[in-house]
Amino acid sequence: MPKRIVIVGGGYVGLYTALRLQKCLREGEAEVTVVNPENFMVYRPLLPEVASGTLEPRHAVVPLRAALRGTRFIAGALTGLDTDRRIATVEPEAGEPLELPYDELVLGLGNTSKLLPIPGLAEHGIGFNSLAEAAHLRDRVLGQMEIAAASDDPEFRRRALTFVFVGGGYTGVEAIAELQDMAMDVLEGYPELDRTEMRWVLVEAVDRILGTVSRDLAELATTELTARGIDIRLNTLLESAEEGVLQLSDGTKFSADTLVWVAGTRPQSVVGRLGLPVDDGGRLVVDDTMRVTGYPNVWSAGDCAAVPDPESGGTCPPTAQYAVRQAQQLGDNLLFTLRGEAVKPFRYNSRGEFVTLGKNKAVGEVLGRKVNGSLAWTLRRAYYATQIPTWNRTVRVLGDWLVGMAVRPRRRRLRLP
Repeated sequence: MPKRIVIVGGGYVGLYTALRLQKCLREGEAEVTVVNPENFMVYRPLLPEVASGTLEPRHAVVPLRAALRGTRFIAGALTGLDTDRRIATVEPEAGEPLELPYDELVLGLGNTSKLLPIPGLAEHGIGFNSLAEAAHLRDRVLGQMEIAAASDDPEFRRRALTFVFVGGGYTGVEAIAELQDMAMDVLEGYPELDRTEMRWVLVEAVDRILGTVSRDLAELATTELTARGIDIRLNTLLESAEEGVLQLSDGTKFSADTLVWVAGTRPQSVVGRLGLPVDDGGRLVVDDTMRVTGYPNVWSAGDCAAVPDPESGGTCPPTAQYAVRQAQQLGDNLLFTLRGEAVKPFRYNSRGEFVTLGKNKAVGEVLGRKVNGSLAWTLRRAYYATQIPTWNRTVRVLGDWLVGMAVRPRRRRLRLP
């Protein structure tokens, strides 16, 4: 009888584990089921370019059913787990809950935004963790420019054109850089506005941005952003955001209609309700083969798991580069388990890092060598074009980029709700 493998989550871990199994399983060896609330996977490194309009939103997603032919897919969310009976309970989009028996279970539940109890944040903050939020933010920036252009009140215009991003990690830096670049690009269509009226502020709690990359690379990005007029506030916290008035811990107080919260993530709340071991950050505790400690038939990787990193002595960084490699090794370990072979520990050395800062602008580190400007921007695009799943999406992304290089992208408001 074929073994039953259930994979919960359709992000990097879920998709790439399933792809590995799809490629390597023998006929009749196992039945694979993938569970995810949406029937697509969002390629998150491309979200900043979706926000700036240089990439079509539909080209940054991978349809799971199309990519995983021969794999059962269920649109639903995990709600419970019985490890004694080896049953995962799933709430589908409609109908009664489903009980999915498993022989091996993979949890690739990803993460969600971590909101802090800051007055006004929940009411006024905008997230940047999904395709809809990226498209909404582009619409927001263009809408604020329209609002400012229709007013003669300097204070009103200043508030409308102030954009504050809290969180100086990958997401915050790339998002503010791409959107500021987009705003400056379309500014010529707004003769009523002057570039000096626009204010872009990046707030970071520690002493530098991009804390997961080398300090040299972070300094390159800081120099580029500062030269473009982006106000970077280090060692600074957001203390209040009530009624559109932002209070920072450095004593600064000003009004802004747009507040983007990208200051960290946490595992999905269901992770803490499964009865499995978690660390202080709420991540599942796993060994170096990605088995959940104490549960030999449960596996996890990616943002919801504390995967040991033998190179650093800590845990692996929550990046797409690591999640993809973890998933591939996890898929191999499932195959080894099915065939009675010894599983292998996860080992990976980063090949480099790239941070996009707008069109023709990026910084990067490749095999220990620092690169910036157009070269880094070109290398980043070449890398991601080869990494996005399925050739169909690779061709579409390359098409968007090639057209954008020759013809200015059309940036228009979508008027999303």
